Amino acid sequence: MDIYFIKQQFTLGAHPALISLPLPDPSSPDYIPTLLYKARAHLALGDNASALALMPTDTEDIALRAVAALARDEQGLETLRDLCVEIEGDDEYEEWEKEIVQVLAATAFVRAGEIEEALETLNSEGKIGDEPAAVLSQVYLSLARPALAQKVLAPALKANPDALILQLAESAISLLTGSQGTSGEPYAPALSFYNEQVANPSISSPALLIGRAVVRILRGELTAAQSDLEEAESILSRAKCEQGSSDMLAAMVVAAGLSGTKRGEADQLWSRLSKQYPSHPLVTDISAKQLLFDECASKFQVPPRAVAVA
Repeated sequence: MDIYFIKQQFTLGAHPALISLPLPDPSSPDYIPTLLYKARAHLALGDNASALALMPTDTEDIALRAVAALARDEQGLETLRDLCVEIEGDDEYEEWEKEIVQVLAATAFVRAGEIEEALETLNSEGKIGDEPAAVLSQVYLSLARPALAQKVLAPALKANPDALILQLAESAISLLTGSQGTSGEPYAPALSFYNEQVANPSISSPALLIGRAVVRILRGELTAAQSDLEEAESILSRAKCEQGSSDMLAAMVVAAGLSGTKRGEADQLWSRLSKQYPSHPLVTDISAKQLLFDECASKFQVPPRAVAVA
């Protein structure tokens, strides 16, 4: 398979298709890039063990070493820091290798809560590559700084307007800000991007369907959103890829809760999400609010009943 198409599948979230992709011969120039995207697809689905199993134990390739370090979670943080130092000002490595190290290291730092370190890693001097720019914009979005996210993306999009990863990052900004684009409809840029990519017959991506479902939920198009989520669930089920269903379940909970068509459906979906993915942001956020409510309720004293005075 052409490496461009493999990169396209990874960018658009067709991870179940990528993990089943056979690797080319080790002597092929496409071997390392294909191995990288296949391992990163496993990581994106939360299957660190499978990603680590793909990595050669004695490799000197800096990109593969970075993937292996990310797969080890917090145990790989120091390795990633060392790799970031190693690529600084070193002409031995190609630009794409440096960008891979930056992106994977920043991803690990964000997961570990080291946001400032992630920002420093991605904010390198000079021109920022497409993927580092896209990831940096997402970090800014997580900090509720959409203006900074757009500031990072603008020059990258001007230089390479057809880059899918930049378009995907731009659609995320639209989701956060409710941007109307030129059509005047809310979330129009994001919906336009997802509609175009979902229509691509060569891509079968549950992530695209989940993304479009989120846009439709925000626009109040609940029936269409639920249809997208059911299709995404079907793709993940056929691929026997349950690891990638956390965001899908979270979106299903919201859609079912807002529609109110089937009594108890939202509660059942919430039970699945909280049991299978207790660390999902939606679960941790609601659990924290529930604890806070219980704490406040326990301190509330019911005032005595008012008595009328003649």
